[in-house]
Parts: sequence; structure tokens; C-alpha cells
Amino acid sequence: MKWLLDRYLKVIDWYIIRKYLGTFVFTIVLFMVIIVVFDVSEHLDNFLKHNAPLHAIVFQYYAGYLPFYTNLLLPLINFLAVIFFTAKMANQTEIVPILSGKASFNRFLRPYFVSASLIFIVFFFANIFLIPFTNKLDVTFENVYFNEVDPSKSEVHMQLNKGTYVYLQEFNPTEHVGYNFVLEKFNGDEMKEKLMANRISYDSLKHFWTLQDYSVRRVNGLHEKLLSGFKKDTILDMRPEDFQIHDNVYRAMSMTELNKNIDREKIRGTGVLTDMLFEKYRRFVYPLSSYVLTLIGVSISSRKVRGGIGLPLGIGIFLCFAYIIVDRFATVFSTKGGFPPLIAVFIPNVSFGALGYYLLRKAPK
Repeated sequence: MKWLLDRYLKVIDWYIIRKYLGTFVFTIVLFMVIIVVFDVSEHLDNFLKHNAPLHAIVFQYYAGYLPFYTNLLLPLINFLAVIFFTAKMANQTEIVPILSGKASFNRFLRPYFVSASLIFIVFFFANIFLIPFTNKLDVTFENVYFNEVDPSKSEVHMQLNKGTYVYLQEFNPTEHVGYNFVLEKFNGDEMKEKLMANRISYDSLKHFWTLQDYSVRRVNGLHEKLLSGFKKDTILDMRPEDFQIHDNVYRAMSMTELNKNIDREKIRGTGVLTDMLFEKYRRFVYPLSSYVLTLIGVSISSRKVRGGIGLPLGIGIFLCFAYIIVDRFATVFSTKGGFPPLIAVFIPNVSFGALGYYLLRKAPK
């Protein structure tokens, strides 16, 4: 391994890698401090109002909040780190001797992409394994102490399996009680059974549903049978969580949970499949921004300009916020506008990758 590194990475490469990663880590720490300071000032009243315990604030809220927003801002952090130290090298005339020798600009990019690959690996595995876990801490805290709105669903239509459909007019997530429940079973286009209940409640200890004031209509060809009763216990393939919704619930699911819920949603069709698919694809695609923004950052900051690092840094901040805005628009187009999620997640990286290639062609050689 050492001989391979010695062959492909020279002294100047290690110098750039140390500059890159050192600036990157410093920028992450700086952003985390700023995030905490601003968030404490914004949410201090909420913490006091809801009597949130200190250990929950530190080890649940901020233990989940900081990784999420650090992960969200990682493209910006990476971009600023690349621009800052590269523009500083250019301003100190360190890049000119490198490019004046035998090294091509593509060769000059090698240590940058080695560093970007290390960031990509950490970024990728954090998105798949760490961030969903820390998000669960944050989501749990927010739903207990911050969310004052009723998270229940109303007018829910859901498919339990191939021939079973459910309708529920209203559901109370606190008491696990629903009203005006209808379950219909079909054999092809022919309805075989229709169950209606004025009230339905879930027993979380015994894991069954209790129907109250119910009636069952069974159809067998031209023959029908109607049964009714006051109370009945039954097992149904649904849980109270199916009738609750929080905007942040999908980012708190592990990949196993997310894939399982996607498979269930393909059958049930409650209208959240696009949100789940977008969250899944985004976890794999979002880390590619480490390569895209590194390419753009080096291309715009490797030229020595009058005024020092201010101009490339300003351009970099503008481009990075443009990247985040495009990413947000892609999210809205997919989750709200019906745009295919697999295509939507690639929009920011593909569009800015094309910009990076153009800037690379125009970069000093």
C-alpha cells in the first residue's frame, strides 16, 4: 500500500491533501459552533416553555441536530474549504511553479480528488448508517417538545394487500382511536366483504384492533349476509403509525426500515411513496457533491487575481448557495410536483457537474 501511495502521491500532493483536509475540518468545527450559537438563541424559549431536560437537549436534540445540518451543509463547507486554501495558494504564487513544471492541470487535481474521495466515503456511509440514527434522536425530541400541531391524518385511503382496502375518516394519534372505519375485500372487481365501524382503537400491548358499533356485509354471488355487533377484536395489517405523519419521519428511518416501508407503500398507496423514494435515492447521490464542488472550487480559485482571495471566495459562496437552491427545487419538484425522484436527485450534481467541466476547460493550464 505504501509503495502505491509513494508512486502516485508526491510531496506536493501530500502538502495539498493536508491543506485540504485541515481547512475542511476547521471549517466544519467553525460551522458547528455557529449553528449551535444561533440555534440556542432561537430555541431557548421553546426549551424553557416545554421544560425540556438538559440531558435530552444535549444528548438527543443536539446529538441529532448537529450531524443532520452538518451533513446538509457539507457541500457548502467542502466548497468553501477548497476555494479558501486554493485561492490562498494562488495568491502566494504556489500554483504557478507547479503548473510551470511538467505537471498538467489534471495531474494538479489528483490530490484534490484523493481528498474528495476520503470525504465522499465518510459522507456516503454517514448518509446510509449514521445520519438516520442521529435523525431519529432529533425527530423524537422535536415531536415531543416542539411539534404542537396535530400530526394525525384525516380522510385516509389505504390498500392493505392485493384485494383489501381501508378508509378511515379521522384518527387520534395520542389515544390510538379512529372514527368511521371502512374495510372492503375484493376478488378481482367483485366485492366479497365490507366491514364498517363507528369507532376503532388499537391495543398496543396485545397488538390487535377493537371495532365498536360495527357491521359486516358478506357477498356470495346473489346472496348477501349482514352481521352487526357492539364490539369485536381483530388483527389487521396496519399500525397507528400508518395514520400519523410528520414531515421529518422518513429521514429518521434506517435503510432497512425505509426499504420495508417502500415495499408496503407500493401496495397501500397512501400517497407518500415519492417522498420515501426521494429520501432513499438522495442518500446515495448527495455525497457525489464532494467531487462536483471540488472540481468547481479548484477551477475558479486556482488563478491568481487582483484583490486576493475575496473574489473567488465571493463567487464560490454564490455558486454554493445556488447549488443548495437547485437541490431544494429538485426536492419540491419531486415530492410536490410529481417529478420522478430518481431523476430529481441527479439534477444538482449533473447541472453543476457540467458547469464544473466548463470551468475546468477555462482554468489556467
